[in-house]
Amino acid sequence: MAALEVENIFTKIVERAKELDPTNIRRWFDELNLIQLNGGNLRIGCPDRATQQFLCDNCGKSFTQAAQQITGHLVSVDFVVSNGYKGTETVFPCAGFKLHPDYTFDNFVVGPSNRLAHASCVAISHSPGDTYNPLFIYGNSGLGKTHLLHAVCIETRNQHQNASIQFLSCEEFVNKFIQAIESGNLSDFQNQFRTVDLLVIDDIQFLSDREQSQEEFFHTFNALYNNGKQIILSADSSPADIPSLEERLISRFNWGLVARIDPPSHDTRVAIVMKKARMRGMEITEEIADYIARKVRANIRELEGALTRLYAVSLTTGKPMSMEIAHTALAEGFESSVKNISISDIIDVVTRHFDVRVVDLQSKRRSQSITTPRQICMYLARSLTKHSLEEIGGHLGGRDHTTVMHACDKIGQAEQADPKMQALLNELTSQIAQAPRN
Repeated sequence: MAALEVENIFTKIVERAKELDPTNIRRWFDELNLIQLNGGNLRIGCPDRATQQFLCDNCGKSFTQAAQQITGHLVSVDFVVSNGYKGTETVFPCAGFKLHPDYTFDNFVVGPSNRLAHASCVAISHSPGDTYNPLFIYGNSGLGKTHLLHAVCIETRNQHQNASIQFLSCEEFVNKFIQAIESGNLSDFQNQFRTVDLLVIDDIQFLSDREQSQEEFFHTFNALYNNGKQIILSADSSPADIPSLEERLISRFNWGLVARIDPPSHDTRVAIVMKKARMRGMEITEEIADYIARKVRANIRELEGALTRLYAVSLTTGKPMSMEIAHTALAEGFESSVKNISISDIIDVVTRHFDVRVVDLQSKRRSQSITTPRQICMYLARSLTKHSLEEIGGHLGGRDHTTVMHACDKIGQAEQADPKMQALLNELTSQIAQAPRN
């Protein structure tokens, strides 16, 4: 086939993939480039590993279906990192620590509440280990800490391609440490974390009350700092306010820069809503964004939740985004605007998706195959209904409000950090909104 014809086919494949999976559409899909289309193989070039990871995790099925529908042949799809020219791609396995391609500095809305944290992360990405070491970012949940951590890793990788980076949650660090002790591989664990150029740990407050883990992290911190390697930490409070944290760690966390992130101002919230909508492919006016920003003041995660509600109402009514839809979506009686969504509706969709029984969700079982769908039920019930924490817990085995709060925080953080969780929640929301009601 002629080159122009092949390019036209590729354009049609991208458009069909968008139709097949609107949840995972991103504006940068139009910037993907064709590396190869022959012999039953489609190789798609993308600009960096974060984008490649997102495509591998979320879009392989839709692109494969699209390619087969457009060409009429069996086609396998590979995503490769490329500078845009044939023969110059680098193939990376679709694995490793995952950076969200949406969480870049370009997509981060800077305002008075987060300017210092943003500027310090940008400076570090250009010269890790030289300034603001360690960097400690703190603030309430849902204010953009995780976004900045992803962004600094993405930009550091772009600026320093050979840099060794470890980015993980404090809970993951502790679990890996415990596993290393149990398996007798402590030296391997120490080599993994004490020899990197950039160590980024989210939610470091989970070191609280873990004496042995604090001891290990103390030595990890010293090894990196003494070798001029960069350390970035985030938490929900300042170092001194983390309970049961050793004084020597508090002292070290204060050695560099401690930057607080506060709730965004109204103007910043409007800008965030506009940017988040564009990233999702939602067309909304500034008037709608202003209305959402006035209704939702707490944090960025709730702004995203408002956009999800707007999407759900538009979907169920078949009407385009408008002020009328926004008023309906954010009204006190939101649950009635999306066909009276109940907790039972949510449980029904989630149990079908995960192939689990309602009695399992209501039981005391704590296996991940049960815990994850149970926590997702709690999170969606909190987002899509007006039921109290106690009422939600009551539907799921009589659990108390603190358990529901923990579940909502955990799934909310996973949605921020993991594009697969974000896509899953969007898909479940769509199914719940469209499910028939009695």
